[in-house]
Amino acid sequence: MTTLVLCVDRANDIGRKSGLSTPVVGWEAVRSLVTDVGLADPEDSSVNCLLEALRVTRELRDEREDAEVAVISGTSETAVGADRAVALQLDELVATYDVESAVVVIDSAEDERLVPVVESRLRVDAVDRVVVRQAHDIESTYYLLKQFLADEELRSTVLVPVGVGLLLLPLLLVQFTPAVALAGLAALLGAVLLYKGLAIDEFLSNAPEQVRDALYSGQVSVVTYAVAAGLAIVGLFLGALAIRNPGNTSDELLVPSLLFVYHTVPWLALAALTASAGRLLDELIGNEVVSTSYMNLPFGVIAIGLVLRGFAGFLLERQGELAHLVLLGRLELSPVQRLVLFILAGIVISLVGVRISATVSDETLDDVTDARAENET
Repeated sequence: MTTLVLCVDRANDIGRKSGLSTPVVGWEAVRSLVTDVGLADPEDSSVNCLLEALRVTRELRDEREDAEVAVISGTSETAVGADRAVALQLDELVATYDVESAVVVIDSAEDERLVPVVESRLRVDAVDRVVVRQAHDIESTYYLLKQFLADEELRSTVLVPVGVGLLLLPLLLVQFTPAVALAGLAALLGAVLLYKGLAIDEFLSNAPEQVRDALYSGQVSVVTYAVAAGLAIVGLFLGALAIRNPGNTSDELLVPSLLFVYHTVPWLALAALTASAGRLLDELIGNEVVSTSYMNLPFGVIAIGLVLRGFAGFLLERQGELAHLVLLGRLELSPVQRLVLFILAGIVISLVGVRISATVSDETLDDVTDARAENET
């Protein structure tokens, strides 16, 4: 069985410039055709296409395969007539030679339209696209655009947001000023890019399955995550209430922001502590061994919460928004002393967490070592 290396020329450039009729079959005939076409027009990319067909044929023969090279072209002025001419020449080759499969060599997007014609008569093992270096940018751009348009995921990621933005732009321009319209369009495109770039779509698609698996597996963290979400909502609500001061007519942003942080941080820290405690319990129940990261997390959350609340309280106290902190009912602290106290408390709690984690890790390592020794004995 023979593999046919087929150089396809839909526009019949080879036939017009060489003065020969196609099909042209055989190594020597195609090799002579390269010279004729090259002398007629050295800049024609068909020369490279013919040489590529010869190269592929030589490689197949070097691999001990029975390969034959041939050139067919569309000898008609109309597109339909050219395609039918190529089909007739291909039928002639199939009837004359014992052809099993074909390797199609093309040099342009127009020639690629004949690949389905060849596939309707032969099994196409490969399509070899010849891109001339001088025209590399133009040809490569075409193939990249074609590949892009054929990719469903890329189309939905890029073309759909751009299309929606272009449809919204006239409506925004009618309702608002050009600056507001462009700002809204840029915000929309930015949100879409962040949505895809941060893989939020994948997270949302996998979230129901993960929640279902967590519920069926009986994990404690499912309940603690729900409690943590509730605590976080409470913290945000209380922070929003703290900045709603009817008597405050100042447009400054710093003080309301600090008030929001000061009243929200304890609840957010408590929410994070609850979530981490649930994850810690899951590790204890499932593996009976807790990694250092899970042990450090609760202490780290508390330490960060203390530090953030200390800085926010220090700044608010300097602005007169908070009263001085009083310890044990009689020891009044200055703003600096208050800040130092919160920072030291955060550092101490962090060090305690590191110490506990190191102790637990050492005990776990000793248990594993003892178990291995018992198994070996």
